[in-house]
Amino acid sequence: MSRPTTRNLVGSRPRSPRSRAAAALLVLPLVAALAACSSSNAEEPGGNQLEADAKAAGLTVNLTPDQDRITTTESAEAVALLPEAYADVDTLTIAVSAYVAPLSFLADDEKTPIGNETDIAHLIGDALGKEVQLEVKAWADWPLALQSGDVDATIANVTVTEERKELFDFSSYRVDQLGWLVQADSEIAEIDEAADVAGLTVAVGSGTNQEKILLAWDEANQAEGLEPVNIEYFENDGDTTLALQSGRIDATFGPNATSAYKAAVAPQDFKVVGIVNGGWPDTAQIAAATLKGNDLAPAITAAINHAIEDGSYDKVLERWGLTDEAVTESETNPAGLPKS
Repeated sequence: MSRPTTRNLVGSRPRSPRSRAAAALLVLPLVAALAACSSSNAEEPGGNQLEADAKAAGLTVNLTPDQDRITTTESAEAVALLPEAYADVDTLTIAVSAYVAPLSFLADDEKTPIGNETDIAHLIGDALGKEVQLEVKAWADWPLALQSGDVDATIANVTVTEERKELFDFSSYRVDQLGWLVQADSEIAEIDEAADVAGLTVAVGSGTNQEKILLAWDEANQAEGLEPVNIEYFENDGDTTLALQSGRIDATFGPNATSAYKAAVAPQDFKVVGIVNGGWPDTAQIAAATLKGNDLAPAITAAINHAIEDGSYDKVLERWGLTDEAVTESETNPAGLPKS
């Protein structure tokens, strides 16, 4: 059956060729070696070392469309919470972004989204007794995709905010953490407070929570007479990673999920020297988003809690090196970051 229709029909923007190329590269430090690990050609230079590093970190380097995903069982409790409009729907269509490992990125066929977010989406589908169809959307387009009815839910590293809660409902599944990533041989040992970034050249995403935090830290530093931060903006994560490797920047400040993954898979190249909650000075949550008032969120929350209870949720986070960001319980519409 078709999905329930919703209001405000609008379109989404197509992905640019450059964005698609960045996704295919996975923006990981040793692109060629990582690709080699996913193929049968084990003789590619560096492939064995990267595979060994990944295994030592307890992570997967499988880039094929066949992910052999972790599964969970159907939850009668979660199914019972499905709104009537979804009772006879066979498939949930879920929006994901596909740009950065380990959250969500493209497999080596350059079309199949894989990663932590896609695995969470499939756990939700399992628990609700639904098939899952993943739709790759530019991150900025997820609100329009939900409002148009193009997708039923979005799982794309979305932070819960009070402003977003006016239009969407949320089911939390990860703690929002930001990480400071530097070169492995950097003299920077720790970034724990504003003074630690004085005088550094730092890459940060424009319009993000991390940019807001960095600007606040820089303002506090300058008020104390410390050196200002030189802030750099790049078009995508691949460009940022290359800038860090080449020494053009001292550090990157972004989702700790991606920073920790890079450091775990390539410890010879990168290290994480600090973690900040994404809602600093408050606490923020990452959540699955659904359209406000369609009553799908409680069922998704119950599905996540079912996966938490049977251990499949922990296995997914462990697979992608995100155990430090686990929640003990999913909540529907948890407290969000306050409005600016």
